[in-house]
Amino acid sequence: MRYVIGIDLGTSATKTVLFDITGKKIASAAKEYPLLQPQNGWAEQDPAEWYAAAIETLRAVVEKSGVSAADIVSLGISGQMHGLVMLDEAGEVLRPAILWCDQRTEKECAEITERVGFDRLIAITANPALTGFTASKILWVKKHEPALYQKCRHVLLPKDYLRYKLTGVFATEMSDASGMQLLDVPHRCWSKEVLAALDIDPALLGRLYESPEVTGTIGKEAAGLTGLAVGTPVVGGAGDNAAAAVGTGVVRDGRAFTTIGTSGVVYAHTDKPIIDPKGRVHTFCCAVPGAWHVMGVTQASGLSLQWFKNNFCMPEIERAKQTGKDVYQITDEEASKIPIGADRLLYLPYLMGERTPHLDANCRGVFFGLSAMHTRAHLVRAVMEGVGYSLMDCMHILQTMGIAPAEMIATGGGGKSALWRQMLCDMFEIPVCTTASSEGPALGVAILAAVGAGIYKSVEAACDVMVQKNDNALLPVPENTAIYYKYHALYKKLYASLKDDFQALAAL
Repeated sequence: MRYVIGIDLGTSATKTVLFDITGKKIASAAKEYPLLQPQNGWAEQDPAEWYAAAIETLRAVVEKSGVSAADIVSLGISGQMHGLVMLDEAGEVLRPAILWCDQRTEKECAEITERVGFDRLIAITANPALTGFTASKILWVKKHEPALYQKCRHVLLPKDYLRYKLTGVFATEMSDASGMQLLDVPHRCWSKEVLAALDIDPALLGRLYESPEVTGTIGKEAAGLTGLAVGTPVVGGAGDNAAAAVGTGVVRDGRAFTTIGTSGVVYAHTDKPIIDPKGRVHTFCCAVPGAWHVMGVTQASGLSLQWFKNNFCMPEIERAKQTGKDVYQITDEEASKIPIGADRLLYLPYLMGERTPHLDANCRGVFFGLSAMHTRAHLVRAVMEGVGYSLMDCMHILQTMGIAPAEMIATGGGGKSALWRQMLCDMFEIPVCTTASSEGPALGVAILAAVGAGIYKSVEAACDVMVQKNDNALLPVPENTAIYYKYHALYKKLYASLKDDFQALAAL
């Protein structure tokens, strides 16, 4: 039997999973690490923590599974996108990695837009300048840490640093590179124009590959530490959302998924590079060679419910401890008893600002319509609906771009909630289902590894075998949809009414 490994390098932990070539999970292991916040709005991590976590989890799955190293034919890596890792001439890390959620680069984003031009930047990179992207982080280091920048010889993304440590190769691939703001996304190559405008040396960047291509092989040191065989191929892999798309089978036109994790994503596959000229949604190369994806992002989806639970649901938390139930199952049961619209209560999920459709770092969360009749269950329902309306905004933008998926796959922690899935189903007006595996990105890059090893001829063919959907598709209820649309119309007006007030609040 042959096996493949998927490593998912996340913001809070690295998870490594061993699969057989039918997509069945054989063994898994995870290791958490800290997020560093040296200043308000900053977010950093020590890349050494990622490597240590990968080594530990790789060794664990090899040992737990009892699988011979010779039977593990390939490995893929998924990772948190946009993070800046800088190495010196000896390949040593120069400073902690600056992560995707770091917000220090607002001035650098304005500088990028001025140097390249808003319209030209979107035409080339398919996205406006955002604080999360890598290019602005490079300019920040160049401006604020010039001596360190002079020592930099390699710029890598988080998963690509791990690739370097395992294989000795400096490389990346199209999906992750799309989020650096240095890639010509329609033409799938580094943009000489953007690099020249920003005065960034192209030699700093890794070689580009397509996601299922073999980029290197496991070296002697990594093999000794993990139990893998020297020479085991490592494929390009993918950014986390592109990997999740492969892991859910979203690899053909007409397919899409919605993630309700910390943030929320509505992601649709496209065989053509379709770009929103207003920059409200992201267009990136996807993990299928020669294809792209369009993605709307809401900053605080699952985070909104987690925030509310942590601060206001002490009785539910206590009941969960006493009964052994998941606390979110309890909040779901309570929210399901509340009618659609939560008795005229709306929630704007802007706890962390917003990306789609507003691109507004200063907007903040709002409960609108609170009255003395409302209970904690009403507020839970309002939070879930507010997240749904934000994802509905994403979906509607995709539809204006001519992207109309026939069904939606729900993933992430929030995707486990039948109540939330039915909300999405009614709001999107298409069937919503789940997949049999919950491994998402790890399965996605394992599928890419199987293609790279020659087990399958294409990503699509591999997904046909390795991804199975559950027989649990929910269908939209027209009466529910009609009510949600009325509330969504008011939801959209609220941001427009409060936009200037959000700016005033930020200036206080």
